[in-house]
Amino acid sequence: MRILVTRPDGARTAEELRARGHAPVVAPLLRIEPIADVDLGGSWVAIVLTSINAARALQTHPQRAGLDGLPVYAVGQRSAQAARDAGFTDVTSAEGDVTDLAGLVVERVGEGTLLYLAGEDRAGDLAGELADHGLDVHTAVIYRAVPVEILPAVARAAFPAGAVDGVLHYSRRSADVLIDLARQAGLLHQALAADHYCLSRQVAEPLQAAGAPRIRIARRPDETALLELLGRS
Repeated sequence: MRILVTRPDGARTAEELRARGHAPVVAPLLRIEPIADVDLGGSWVAIVLTSINAARALQTHPQRAGLDGLPVYAVGQRSAQAARDAGFTDVTSAEGDVTDLAGLVVERVGEGTLLYLAGEDRAGDLAGELADHGLDVHTAVIYRAVPVEILPAVARAAFPAGAVDGVLHYSRRSADVLIDLARQAGLLHQALAADHYCLSRQVAEPLQAAGAPRIRIARRPDETALLELLGRS
């Protein structure tokens, strides 16, 4: 199948799709901008993160070295691996969503202040869930996701040619952006006609509201479960 990949870091996903016998069409709809001037200084007992983009932004942050030795709790395998790539060795994955991550942290951390590395736009309320369990959380916005201004050329060519069989959706925001940009390009009908594979029900909501006829939702909120929906060609 010809699968549209809209996430900013689509190269690795494209490789996995090729390995499964699919043809990726990489068209990022968001670009990630690290925020270097956010202050990460403090007395933290651990780092929590819900995105690979947070770990990648941390790699180039001027205060990165001051966080050496801290344990890291990540929402899933990809964010955990990104934390390891950033130089952290004590990394644990919750293998799930924000609620699973909150449960893991509550189980592992008794007291002290957690450093939550986050983006400007967040799905779920990790800080709130942790606070409900009596844990102190300092949220540091370390990156922002900025929508591209027009539908990427590869998508503008592929949709009218019927060259997209399915679209992978990792966030509600990117689904919203696809709908908006496809509408602006006069290609909304063609975009919605593809099969839409969503990481969660929340991600699927804009597509359902726009009238996409074929939407499938991963059984778990991680990429492995999302790609399982595609099968192999």
